[in-house]
Amino acid sequence: MPDTDRAAAHGTLEARLQQCSPISLDAHLLCAPGELLALVGPSGSGKSTVLRCIAGLHRPEHGYVRSGDITWYDSRHGVDYRPQRRRVGFVFQNYALFPHLSALDNVMITLGHLPPEQKHARAREWLERMHLSGMEQRKPLQLSGGQQQRIAVARALAPEPALLLLDEPFSAVDQVTRRKLQLELARLRQNLRIPIVLVTHDLDEARLLADRMTILHRGVTLQSGAPHELMTRPATAAVARLVELYNVFEGELAQAAAGGMPGRLRWRGHQLEVAHTGAHAAGTKVCWAIAPEFVILHRRDRPSRGERENPIDGTVAECVALGETTNITLHVEGDGEVGLTFGVPTHVARRNNVTRDERVRVSLLSEGIHLMPWEESAARG
Repeated sequence: MPDTDRAAAHGTLEARLQQCSPISLDAHLLCAPGELLALVGPSGSGKSTVLRCIAGLHRPEHGYVRSGDITWYDSRHGVDYRPQRRRVGFVFQNYALFPHLSALDNVMITLGHLPPEQKHARAREWLERMHLSGMEQRKPLQLSGGQQQRIAVARALAPEPALLLLDEPFSAVDQVTRRKLQLELARLRQNLRIPIVLVTHDLDEARLLADRMTILHRGVTLQSGAPHELMTRPATAAVARLVELYNVFEGELAQAAAGGMPGRLRWRGHQLEVAHTGAHAAGTKVCWAIAPEFVILHRRDRPSRGERENPIDGTVAECVALGETTNITLHVEGDGEVGLTFGVPTHVARRNNVTRDERVRVSLLSEGIHLMPWEESAARG
């Protein structure tokens, strides 16, 4: 590979895309070499359109796409590389294999820049890396969905692209195959020093595979960061809902944290300790959230971790065992009906006699209470 191409292959992907029609778009992505960025959002939020803009299959009205020092698209300066020049590996949701070609030929077809003998060797090498040795002459319909997806990945990576785009690549296979393919991707990317952008609607998949996540909603980038950061410290109540953090409430900051002392949050007659209050000023309304892992059930037989930290009483409204975990919704005392959701190991729920209509006490760990700007009708009481 020429040195200039190698530099591009190891460059950071940066894209800022805008358009008004037919799909409203205002998206900004940044993905470093060797990093996997998950683009997450509900159906219709523009995730696949963003990938197509990056690959050159769709032209946005305004913006730019850069790979390292090379600009692939810039509406202001009239730059618009054809898809072939962008050196993008693209794995589609429906595989997009040629049904009349063998597995080997499906990979070789992307290697037109190589001499015939090198094309054959390169394609076989990638099929072997994807655990498809012995299946070179089979056509797609003779292979399982998981095997077809492996061919699609081999085809995308064989030309040594500068960037790999994955558009919900595992959504068409069963759950067992999905987990196997996720594991293979995790192993494969250990040796890939190119940016990888994964579109998925599956938050668990994003959490398992991604170094960073970008939340896209109605074509707009709302927040980017590490998966754990987004799922425990969302920027807004809207982001909290999109990452399925349902414990979002409204309150008033009585005292900001300062000098090593915690802040104080007024909520439903309680004064909750808050470890971090950020730039929020005392006396202001806020939305706040707490991830389920920061809600600690008090044990009946002996004191539990954090028992003295923000104790809250309530009545169990729902208690559903899902294998080793029991999901609990607690109605917290106060004006109006407010549900606090969390999970505990099923054996803990049984030992503590956690059943519907039972009164229990929990602690809200101050480290997990996250304050957000006030949004009308965005939170519960």
